[in-house]
Order: sequence, then structure tokens, then C-alpha cells
Amino acid sequence: MSPIVAHALILLGSVFVSAISQVMLKISANRSHGSAVREYANPLVVGAYALFVVSTLLTVYAYKEVPLSLGPVLEATSYIYVTVFGVLLFKERVGTPKIVALALIVGGICVFALFG
Repeated sequence: MSPIVAHALILLGSVFVSAISQVMLKISANRSHGSAVREYANPLVVGAYALFVVSTLLTVYAYKEVPLSLGPVLEATSYIYVTVFGVLLFKERVGTPKIVALALIVGGICVFALFG
């Protein structure tokens, strides 16, 4: 496996970890907390921010080999992850505008992969 491919996979993993941390923050936001301190200083929020730090470190490491032109394309996959998590975990509905937007994102990723 080439270094670029390996680091691109690390970047995709970083984006996935970031999406997980966003879900953790939403789960915490949907819960009732006894005080403002508990709202921000609870295991879900602290864990989510710890994952954001891990995600940032992975992203910085991945950019050692990933071309800057490829990075934003890989990071756009976060919209797909967050949508899937929203549907599976929060029973969110996906309307036509969101489906069109996701199709455009996936199409852009495919165009870049094929012709980039």
C-alpha cells in the first residue's frame, strides 16, 4: 500500500471519529442535565472533545502524505457519516433536498477519484 493511500485511509478514519464525536455531543444535548456545569462536564461531552483532539491529530498526521487537493474531498464524507448516524440513531428523516445534496457530494468524490 502506498503512503498516500495509507494516509488517505487515516484521514477517512479521522473524519469518521469526528462524526462519532458530533453524535456524542448531540446525544448529550438531547439529555436533561441538573446544572450548567453538568451539561458541559459530563462523560459524553468530555469524551466527544477528546475524540475531536484525536481526530485533529490524525488529520495533521494524514496531511503529511495526502495532497491538499484530496483532503477536502475526503473530509466531505463526514456529511454521509453524520446523515447515516442521524437516521440510525436519532430516527431523523432524510428529505429530497438532503438526498440530492448527498448525491452531489458522492458524485463529486467519484469525479475527483476518477479524474482528479
